[in-house]
Amino acid sequence: MKLLNDVHSALNPTAVAAVARPRCLADLKSLVRRAAVEGRAISLAGGRHAMGAQQFGTGTLHLDTTGLDRVLDLDVERGLLTAEAGILWPELIAASHRLQGDEPRWGIAQKQTGADRLSLGGALAANVHGRGLAMRPLIADVESFVLVDASGEARLCSREQDTELFRLAIGGYGLFGVVYCVTLRLAPRVKIRRDVELLSTDRLMSAFDERIADGCLYGDFQFAIDPASEQFLRQGVFSCYRPVADETPAQEETRALSPEAWKELLYLAHADKSEGFRRYAEHYLATDGQVYRSDTHQLGVYVDGYHAELDARLGAHHPASEVITEVYVPRTALRAFLEDAREDFRANGVDVIYGTVRLIERDDESVLAWAREPWACTVFNLHVEHTPRGEAKAGADFRRLIDLALRRGGSYYLTYHRHATRAQVEAAHPRFREFLAAKNAHDPEGRFRSDWHRHHERLLRRGAREAVA
Repeated sequence: MKLLNDVHSALNPTAVAAVARPRCLADLKSLVRRAAVEGRAISLAGGRHAMGAQQFGTGTLHLDTTGLDRVLDLDVERGLLTAEAGILWPELIAASHRLQGDEPRWGIAQKQTGADRLSLGGALAANVHGRGLAMRPLIADVESFVLVDASGEARLCSREQDTELFRLAIGGYGLFGVVYCVTLRLAPRVKIRRDVELLSTDRLMSAFDERIADGCLYGDFQFAIDPASEQFLRQGVFSCYRPVADETPAQEETRALSPEAWKELLYLAHADKSEGFRRYAEHYLATDGQVYRSDTHQLGVYVDGYHAELDARLGAHHPASEVITEVYVPRTALRAFLEDAREDFRANGVDVIYGTVRLIERDDESVLAWAREPWACTVFNLHVEHTPRGEAKAGADFRRLIDLALRRGGSYYLTYHRHATRAQVEAAHPRFREFLAAKNAHDPEGRFRSDWHRHHERLLRRGAREAVA
């Protein structure tokens, strides 16, 4: 047995039977077939950052996909890049540049932000999104992928071939097979200028609309996190990125935060929230006008295991970490939702470490689509003490946030935790039962399993029994 855990929250210790690290498609097929012979379920992960336990399964044969890290092909004419699913974003971006020579014309359209050492396959499994102002989730960027199914066969899935599996496996949390490789649709690689200002939430949605009309490609809003301040959830740093002429000099390294600077901001976010936000805003306002490339500007600093050092500096009695939740509301409801959250957080002592607002366009392709509407996305990083009381409080805080979003006609992202009630799951994800039924049809022996899957299967099965009773 081997104990695994996620990198960010460290709240998912899971004992797997064994860990295997395939290095090629033949390895993958062999491992899946061996698991079938042994009657063993399989779990899989790349960067191990996911926090909802979708990458781990108790007692499973765990596949570490990071050995599948090659770029296999680049069609420079069409802007299509094929890479193995275990490759991490920094290596994928660097390889795409090398294959194009001195002046790369193509780059990724989007990736998760906040951390870089996340795998391409993990991004597909959660159907992720970045900071695009008018982008759909990652499914929009996927041309096709090769999936090793429960029988150990490799299947090419696209919008034209094996369409059902294409729509199920993207956003399918690794439950329909092991993705071997992915063909991504790249975007033209352009220079973009960062425009930064302090903004209040009453002007935020109109400002987003104006920036989109002006041609900005990316943007987000980081809000103030001190509940004692009048600015709390009402003011933030609004950054957008607009294309500029290609001859404009790029300045990506001019004012980048170092790992030590990030650690200091993280400390202040815990110890002196107003000062932390002041310094954060000061830094980003100083970067107004900087010019970046549209792909590499999405890379950032993340310090693995930062919270152990932070706990010592804070004199914490118990280890802790941050856990993310992401909730969605119609864009017209964003300001009211943030006011609801402000009131709730103050009343219940919710410890917000970081938060941001982004936009997402509707996904009408994946079966378990989380972007069912053109939402405003709000991301909250909450401080969680690793004690039974601390984890119980986090669960209650997250459930109240989900309820606030649902009352405004919104939803939440399934990726980050398993605190939602059955009623919340069904209200926010009305096709979840259909998704589980499709999982059982494609994998009747349960070859691909995770603790995330077991949790939701039990949750919804219990609800079905209660309905019959």
